[in-house]
Amino acid sequence: MARHASPLQSLLVDDRFDGDVYPNEPMSRHTTYRIGGPARFFVRVNSVGALTGLIDVCVAEDVPWFMVGRGSNVLVADEGFAGVAVALGRDFRTTRFEEGRFLVGAGATLSSVVQEAFRRNLGGFEFAVGTPGTLGGALRMNAGSRDEWISSRVVSVTTYRPGRGLARLRGDDIAWGYRTSSFADDEAILECELSAEAADPFAVRDKMEANLARRQQSQPLAEPTCGSVFKNPEGTSVGRLIDELGLKGTVCGGACISELHGNFIVNRGGATATDVRALMEHVRHRVREAYGVDLACEVRLVGFNGSARG
Repeated sequence: MARHASPLQSLLVDDRFDGDVYPNEPMSRHTTYRIGGPARFFVRVNSVGALTGLIDVCVAEDVPWFMVGRGSNVLVADEGFAGVAVALGRDFRTTRFEEGRFLVGAGATLSSVVQEAFRRNLGGFEFAVGTPGTLGGALRMNAGSRDEWISSRVVSVTTYRPGRGLARLRGDDIAWGYRTSSFADDEAILECELSAEAADPFAVRDKMEANLARRQQSQPLAEPTCGSVFKNPEGTSVGRLIDELGLKGTVCGGACISELHGNFIVNRGGATATDVRALMEHVRHRVREAYGVDLACEVRLVGFNGSARG
């Protein structure tokens, strides 16, 4: 190690560090958009000790950091991110079932929970079938359908926050809203306890198949996207507003507003973050002009104006 290595660099090259380190890692490899410049470091931590140690060093050195799951709700700037992208590895990807409840690491995929519940003849998760991303990301944005949300299943959540340490929060102590939660920006979600209930396996399967078919028919699941771009305003849907304005199919570079669902911007090949941002701003301007509605962004913006959170 060079004499003038920073504490962060020293930590990441230490053989005892329980994680995988990728310097100057293109974030296009870690987002469903397949877009994004390099992060200074992409680090997959495999244990609680590695995670907390890494976050503490970042905070002490004033190095920006953010948690990334499957990258299904993230747009990273073309210039990349001058900080640390933290992904959850080995110890955070487990799923256990004990005393009628799931104990799930935040790095596990939400789809794996859905499938495990189905295998055990348990209901309550059918709404999440086909939903990409990890449980941690699903909790932070309170993922769900029009009528059901992950928050309705949350018994407790274990998190880590610099200066406070580890905490176990009861589900009803967390403020949940439409596509929102009260987790702080600098709060890492580690594990979650979810309630489950016995159900007719045939009814569960039928509901899962119906939900998946509806998603496949109405969303461009086969194309690179970040999921829904904007939150629905009260009383209407963004897709309907975009459809009424005739914006479907609008193109900017390699990005295009989906013909299937107006609230999805797809990467048709070679799209840049700049292309996507331009379409986002075009939609926001047109909707504001036509309806007087200010659309709120649902996707997390990383690396724009030096920020990890928008």
